[in-house]
Amino acid sequence: MAVSPARLIASFGGCGFAPRAPGTVGSFAAMVVGVLLLGQWTWMALAIIACTLIGYRATALVSNGEDHGWIVIDEVAGMWLAMFPLVPLPVSALRWVDVLWLLLAFALFRLFDITKPGPVGWFDRRHDALGIMGDDVVAGIMAAIILTGIRYLA
Repeated sequence: MAVSPARLIASFGGCGFAPRAPGTVGSFAAMVVGVLLLGQWTWMALAIIACTLIGYRATALVSNGEDHGWIVIDEVAGMWLAMFPLVPLPVSALRWVDVLWLLLAFALFRLFDITKPGPVGWFDRRHDALGIMGDDVVAGIMAAIILTGIRYLA
């Protein structure tokens, strides 16, 4: 069976087809891939922008306005946004404490993505590609703000 490029992008290379918790699997895969971008602000910012724009287009092509469970490119954009405050971490020198920060970014993003507070819920109630991508982008921004505050206080 041939898979369209839009479907491959929307599922983040097939991560969205995980039999259980595809959103969590997609978020975890995004975190693993995102670790490679942690050393450079520019590359992380460009990756987030590209993922969001390309993900929006792919989602618009395959979703028909429905947020299918296998569409996880939105989780990728959101997770990378949640990780953005960690960008100064050099990939070659990750320590256990850095792994804990990554796990906190993951947990905060998933918390906001699942509970859908405020503007996350507003986007989620839309039935179009903007809503599908938007709720996770906003959840990622909220997670990044909280993570930044915690790092500042720590």
